[in-house]
Amino acid sequence: MNQKLSIVIPAYNEEKTIQTVLKAVASVELIGGFEKEIIVVNDCSKDGTESQIFTFKAQHPDVPVAYFKHEVNQGKGAALHTGIRHATGNYVVIQDADLEYDPQEFNILLQPIVDGFADVVFGSRFMGGKAHRILFFWHSIGNKLLTFLSNMFSNLNLTDMETCYKMFRTDMVQSLDLKEKRFGFEPEVTSKISRIPNIRIYEVGVSYYGRTYAEGKKINWEDGFRAIYCILRYGLFK
Repeated sequence: MNQKLSIVIPAYNEEKTIQTVLKAVASVELIGGFEKEIIVVNDCSKDGTESQIFTFKAQHPDVPVAYFKHEVNQGKGAALHTGIRHATGNYVVIQDADLEYDPQEFNILLQPIVDGFADVVFGSRFMGGKAHRILFFWHSIGNKLLTFLSNMFSNLNLTDMETCYKMFRTDMVQSLDLKEKRFGFEPEVTSKISRIPNIRIYEVGVSYYGRTYAEGKKINWEDGFRAIYCILRYGLFK
């Protein structure tokens, strides 16, 4: 029996890119005999995101897309909670609804799993020889600081804790009591997943086609301070 990868896509005001992302995800041929389950969670978008999703579903009836919508905007983390809760695959991966990460690289994350080495795989923007758009010096410093602090408490040696690309064994991530509804999801899930006994966490290099704020980037310095709070909260008070 083939294994299945659940691809969770949180979306908020992504009418310009959501169809492109869905087409890219649908076109990926996964290694190891994995099938795909696409889960889109619309976090109460105010633009035409929903209509773009419905158009894609109508034009591609053979693509398995499960659609969920929040009636009130709750944040990216809350959208991920919904998607993870409804995942039925053996593994689950997070795919943002923008164009910053390339779905063709799912197989890079899957390889350590297919080879029998990993339960969780992080896709790092800061290792390997993949393409990486040059943007925002202070963001890169902030990412490195947050990863360093996270590593101190998790005792991991990650290079990119804040990466979108995280692939989990579904039963493991579904067993976590996740609280953070915004961008605090990243440090919280990293802290909590690291404490599962005998878990095998790997990291691989991935590409990064970052967006500017004018192009739709949403994370800001307030989210950075919240991430520090989450690292301390979930690292110190276990």
